[in-house]
Amino acid sequence: MEDKLLAIVKSINGVLWGVPMMVILVGCGIFYTLALRGIQVRDFGLAFKKAFSGFSLKGKKAGADGMSSFQSLATAIAGQVGTGNLTGSATAIISGGPGAIFWMWISAFFGMATIFAEAVLGQKYKVVKDGQVTGGPAYYLRNGIHSKVLAALFAIFITIALGLVGNLVQANSIGQAFSSVIDVPTWVVGLVIVVISGFIFIGGVGRIASVTEKIVPVMAFFYILGGLIILIKNGGATADAFRQIFVGAFKPEAVLGGAAGVTVRQAVRYGVARGLFSNEAGMGSTPHAHAIAKVNHPCDQGLVAIVGVFIDTFVVLTINALVIIATGANQIDGLKGIKVTQKAFELGIGHIGVAFIAVALFFFAFSTIIGWYFYGEANVRYLFGQKGIGAYRILALVFIYLGTMFEVDLVWELADMFNAMMVIPNVIGVIGLYKVVQSTLNEYQTLKLDVNPNA
Repeated sequence: MEDKLLAIVKSINGVLWGVPMMVILVGCGIFYTLALRGIQVRDFGLAFKKAFSGFSLKGKKAGADGMSSFQSLATAIAGQVGTGNLTGSATAIISGGPGAIFWMWISAFFGMATIFAEAVLGQKYKVVKDGQVTGGPAYYLRNGIHSKVLAALFAIFITIALGLVGNLVQANSIGQAFSSVIDVPTWVVGLVIVVISGFIFIGGVGRIASVTEKIVPVMAFFYILGGLIILIKNGGATADAFRQIFVGAFKPEAVLGGAAGVTVRQAVRYGVARGLFSNEAGMGSTPHAHAIAKVNHPCDQGLVAIVGVFIDTFVVLTINALVIIATGANQIDGLKGIKVTQKAFELGIGHIGVAFIAVALFFFAFSTIIGWYFYGEANVRYLFGQKGIGAYRILALVFIYLGTMFEVDLVWELADMFNAMMVIPNVIGVIGLYKVVQSTLNEYQTLKLDVNPNA
């Protein structure tokens, strides 16, 4: 039965993630890169300054009026930096060859312009609902595009895609990682995740912001450090890994050999699909976090959002991918999902590498569970108001528990399918409101010039 369902979902994804979706996603990023005159390059330094000027592991408690800019960034990165980095990059390399990473980079570069627009729109159209600040694509689709249908569709799709199925992916990866390290049933792991998650969910936006601002910087630092140690130890292999990525992007057979059967189309398909799942640019998820940041101008948070994509893809994901390719873990038959990443770190730093990845993935995936739950809750509130939150909370915990029981192939294919369905209405809104984004940026740059004539 599960094999039949997998075949059906794969056939649907073959259509959803075909050339049209590639054009939509990358095209949106190219459009905004041109419309905003290369904002992700031109204001890259300012973006980092804005992102980390309020850095703190213990900021002011978030409340009904929102959270700090850094807490919003941490919540967004919590959703971005998860299994898309540790597991997603591995599955992309296995399915699309090393060249898939190149297409992840391409989609992320243009995606930085898209996510700037999403964050600005999130700020522009945020509202107070049930006594607290909230925002996201549902609100700019309803109040900007003036389409209640698209707003409702997006709210439904993201609740299923991230709050339910997406978190099923996160729990699945945690369960598989720990089963490789210690002899513990996956249902026990699932129960532990449910208990901790439930405690945080009940605490609302204040507890979510408090947890993410602490977990995200610490987990990213240690993971980057571990990866760099392996890459430095494998200097020659690391250089060759870069070669494989660039050559494999256009000539997969030159890296993998004709027998592997990987084509350029597969490299692009898995690179862009896993890239989206990782950095979420154009997906419409991160605007929920950026919308409730307490900033002086919407573009302040737009610039901060750019940093989130950079850290996710060009730092964490790239290091993970290079470790996999440099150690040759992607060439070992029979490995898939998180086990590829675990094997890479085991080859790089010994058996402790397996435990290192299990612990890292727990924090990466768990922080994503928190972020994605938050996105789902925002949309349940949009659809049903406060009365729908209790039922959603219970359902989300059930999906988290069930996630530890599924096979990885079906879980990832389901995630891809629902991700595609939520992208479409969001991109319609982002493109349709480009004049709002442009005018907001022009206003912001005028303010900067008034304050600093040399800006």
